[in-house]
Amino acid sequence: MTLRRQDRPASVASGQARAGIVGGMVTVVTHPLVQHKLSVMRDVHTGVKEFRELAGELSLLLAYEAMRDLETVQETVQTPITQAEFPMLSGKKLALVAILRAGLIMTDAIVQLVPAAKVGHIGLYRDPESLLPVAYYNKLPTDIAERRVFLTDPMLATGGSAVAAIERLKEAGATSIKLMCILAAPEGIALIEREHPDVEMVVAAVDSHLNDHGYIVPGLGDAGDRIYGTK
Repeated sequence: MTLRRQDRPASVASGQARAGIVGGMVTVVTHPLVQHKLSVMRDVHTGVKEFRELAGELSLLLAYEAMRDLETVQETVQTPITQAEFPMLSGKKLALVAILRAGLIMTDAIVQLVPAAKVGHIGLYRDPESLLPVAYYNKLPTDIAERRVFLTDPMLATGGSAVAAIERLKEAGATSIKLMCILAAPEGIALIEREHPDVEMVVAAVDSHLNDHGYIVPGLGDAGDRIYGTK
């Protein structure tokens, strides 16, 4: 389901995403399996093993939606019964790029669906005082300009890290970028739409707002810490 400003359902417009999302588009995957798995991830009692597994499963489900528009061509296939024309991926090159560290759990899962995709990494962390992104690593496929890029980060909070990552992708020549997040805040979505209106977003849910520490509310805590058991 693609949500534009004029047709967001009341539950999103008045609750989940009431904080000024403007222009552009965001796809919220409302499938019951997605929502159930996300609800379990939110639970403070969910342990590291289950949280990590759920993050991977959700990433696969989000990728199914994010890659809905991959190009196909008709090719001849010999079935056990007869020969016929069937759709196959056209061979358009793909790249999965993780915003470190939490984005790794998503790319590691999604590469199972598209094993020929190249994988890149952008290292960013959020300064706890300024809440601004600080870059420390950047390694992308050399032919990134020729690829459709799927940028992954479980949490889109302030949006600063995602904006910084998108800027680095564009500097490297990327022209087709789609951002995939498990959970998003309206503030982060609004920033992406303002700074990079050509970048589509695919998320499992849009929560209410950010608190004073830049955490998504009600959220699920720090995704990286819960994935890797570091807090």
